Amino acid sequence: MAEKDITQKTLEAYNDVFADIVNVLLFDGERVIKPEDLTDRTPRSSFKADGKVREIERDVVKQWVRNNIRIACIGLENQTEPDPWMALRVMGYDGTEYAGQLRKIREGEKPSAVVTLVLYFGYKHHWRGPLTVLDALEVPEKLKPYITNARVNLFEIAYLSHEQVEMFESDFKEVARYFVQMRENGNYQPTDQKMKHIHEVLQLLNVMDRDHRFETEVNLKSGEKEVRSMSEWLTRVLNESRAEGIEKGRATGLAEGRATGLAEGRATGLAEGKITILSGLVKDQLISVEEAAKRAGMSQAEFRKKAGLNQVQ
Repeated sequence: MAEKDITQKTLEAYNDVFADIVNVLLFDGERVIKPEDLTDRTPRSSFKADGKVREIERDVVKQWVRNNIRIACIGLENQTEPDPWMALRVMGYDGTEYAGQLRKIREGEKPSAVVTLVLYFGYKHHWRGPLTVLDALEVPEKLKPYITNARVNLFEIAYLSHEQVEMFESDFKEVARYFVQMRENGNYQPTDQKMKHIHEVLQLLNVMDRDHRFETEVNLKSGEKEVRSMSEWLTRVLNESRAEGIEKGRATGLAEGRATGLAEGRATGLAEGKITILSGLVKDQLISVEEAAKRAGMSQAEFRKKAGLNQVQ
C-alpha cells in the first residue's frame, strides 16, 4: 500500500499534470488553472479525537493561488476499488481543512474553498456504492433534512469519452488512454505522444493496474537518444528483451552443448573400454566373436573392425 500511495502521488504532484487533470474534469478542458498558480500543500492534517491528536493524509493536495489570493484548496484522491465510506472520508478531509483555516481566519486571512476530486481507475465495472453521506448512512427520514449531505466528486477515468481524453495536454492523457483502452479492448496500444514524466507514468500504470509489462526495467536513455514516448518505450523493451533472450539462448546452448559433449564423451569412452575388454577375451579364446559382438550390441563385422580383429579370429 505504501508503494502504491507514493507512486500515485509522484505523477500527480507535478503542477502541469495536476492543473491538467482539474482543468479537464472541472472546466471541460479550458485552461482555467495554470501550473504556476499552484502551490504545494502538506497532505497531512491533524485533529483531536478521543483525547488524542490524530492525523489524516490525503493523496495530493495543492493551493490554487491567483494574484496572491487563495482561491481554493484542491485535493485528489485515487481509488482502484470502490469505497463504501468515500463520502465520509471526503467530508473528513474537507472538514479538517476548513477547521485549519478557521485558526488563520482569526489572524486575518481570508478563507478559501475546499474541493476534493476522487479519481477512480477501475475499468472492469463502474463505481459501486454510495456517493453521498445520506446514502452511506441509515438514518430516520425526519432527521435527514438536518444532516450535511456531502457528496463525492467522482470521476471514472476508464469511462471518459475519447473527446475528454483528447482534452488532456499533460502526460495524464496517456494514463487516461490506457484505462479507456483496457476497458474497451482489454489491451493497450502506446502512442507517439512526447512525455515529460514517462518514468512516473510507467510506475503509476504498474501499481494502479498491476500491469506487469510496466515492471520491465528498461534503459530509458541509450547513447544520445532518450525514450520520450510510450511507443518508444515499448520498442526499447522489445529490443532489450530480444537481446537478453538471444544472450540467454547462447549461454543455454553452450551449457547444453558442453553437457552433451561430456555425456557423449563419457558414453564413447565406456563403449571403447568395453570393446577392449571383450577383444581381450576373444584373443584369449575365452569367448567367441559372436558372443563378444552380442555383448557389445553390434554386428560381428562391426565388432571385428572396432576391436582390430582379423576375419580369422
